[in-house]
Amino acid sequence: MSLLRFLNIRKTYRNVKRVRQIVRVLLKHGLGRFVEEINLQRYIPISRRLRTFGRYGIYLEKATLAKRTRLAFEELGPSFIKLGQLLSARPDLVTKTFADEFRKLLDEVPPFPSEESVRIIEDELKRPLKDVFSFFDETPVAAASIAQAHHATLKDGTDVVVKVCRPDIEENIENDIAILYLIARLMLRYIPESRFFNPIGIVDEFSKNIKKEMDFIIEADNATTFRKNFEGSETVYIPKVYYDYTTRRVLTMERLVGIKIDDFERLDREGFDRKDIARKGTEAYFKQFFEDGFFHADPHPGNIFILEDGRMGLMDFGIVGRLSEETMEGIANTFLALIHKDFDRLVQQYIELGLVTEEMDTEKFRVEFKRDLIDFVEPLYSKTLSQIDIGEYLDRITHIAVRHNLKLPTDLLLVDKSLLTIEGLGRRLDPDFNLISVAEPYATKFMRRKMSPKRLLTKARKSLDDIADFLSTLPRQLRIVMRKVIRDDLHVKITHIGLDRLIRDIDRSSNRLSFSLIIAAIIIGSAVIIHSGSGRLLYGLPALGLIGFAIAFLFGAWLLIAILRSGRL
Repeated sequence: MSLLRFLNIRKTYRNVKRVRQIVRVLLKHGLGRFVEEINLQRYIPISRRLRTFGRYGIYLEKATLAKRTRLAFEELGPSFIKLGQLLSARPDLVTKTFADEFRKLLDEVPPFPSEESVRIIEDELKRPLKDVFSFFDETPVAAASIAQAHHATLKDGTDVVVKVCRPDIEENIENDIAILYLIARLMLRYIPESRFFNPIGIVDEFSKNIKKEMDFIIEADNATTFRKNFEGSETVYIPKVYYDYTTRRVLTMERLVGIKIDDFERLDREGFDRKDIARKGTEAYFKQFFEDGFFHADPHPGNIFILEDGRMGLMDFGIVGRLSEETMEGIANTFLALIHKDFDRLVQQYIELGLVTEEMDTEKFRVEFKRDLIDFVEPLYSKTLSQIDIGEYLDRITHIAVRHNLKLPTDLLLVDKSLLTIEGLGRRLDPDFNLISVAEPYATKFMRRKMSPKRLLTKARKSLDDIADFLSTLPRQLRIVMRKVIRDDLHVKITHIGLDRLIRDIDRSSNRLSFSLIIAAIIIGSAVIIHSGSGRLLYGLPALGLIGFAIAFLFGAWLLIAILRSGRL
């Protein structure tokens, strides 16, 4: 047997073992119906399948489906925690209820042994630890699902933070990604309506994001970009990356010494102006949104420190967002419409920002979406800017978009998520904080820059190029279409919505009917044998007939349990 074949067999065995573990955890948290829907029950022994019968009602009384899913994700470890965190920013895909629950996922796990940290650092840097650091604290200061961090001091006396990837995390996550693709394919096969949520697309996005998070070179480059964007800033400081001591699995950055932004008592004790912090911090984010088009997408308090000189220090650059000129323009227009209470413009802007699917009736959608938006924004007419809760506004706008099946861009949702966090933190720092008023100068400046003659000329030239390309390719495209018509080779693709589900239900029903007929035949045959009285007797009755009745009873019980568990009597 070749080594490659052996490794493939070993990987397959490991994946099957992990699938069984996933199924057990899902069953434990009352998600057995989903397991059965996508036909994963074949990975668990029959005895365990029978033991889960009747548990659905108990779990439904204890917790909501969203909460049980979140608890299952927490128990399943890093891959599922990260998947849940990704889905928490996608209420357009998983509904607001699940998104809110997934925001509670805790990315806090026990640290791995410091000996492993030392081994990984030495393997990655190709030198002993003592040749790099004059001091290395083996007790980690933080531990998360992908990595943990240690304080250290370089040979030149510079205090740094060393982030070390967990051992075997890449292999474990690769295995989980393969299993998630399997689950996504099963969902598409057995639950056709899941196509709306695009499970394959979700796993693709998750795979791309988590692989970026595990590559510390990418995080180092993100940090360097932020450092360049805020070079010379008097309000924000980005730590320096030490590339000589950074690899894909080890990240060495300058250590920031400061006060966590939500440690309000210490900020007050040290004499910092909390109102000033709220304003400057928000301005720093609007600079990222409207000037850089590149923003820190994980602004929770653990990643933001107030330094001794009053500047705000940012940490953890694994999750970032990028905005195109069109998206930046849409965000700027939205804020300006809110500020000037131009609600017709606001309605139009959200229609343009959302991505309407081809299946939707565009005109009907415009009318209904505009009506819902107007119903929501009308009460804002009587409010001042300081009275408008941007968090509630973004939350309700997203809810309306989800209701109308809008496919919101991921980066736009990251902006919404960041704004919600920023406003919540800003109001805790300063009860009178108003995010919209801080946004106005940045949005206005962006729109003025957009309307500059140079930019308009560039945009017009691009439009002319697009028209020229269209006109130059039009004759060739028409020839292709006409050739297909002449050859009778023009095909029309028709998609039957829900037909796969109907076929599956008919197939399942016919199988159950056939199974029922077999059971009935066994019962009739056993009754004939008992009535004849021939053969070896057991308890005064023919043994073969009794065995037949026992088999029929077991098959009947099995069929009844399957019907009851499906919830379709």
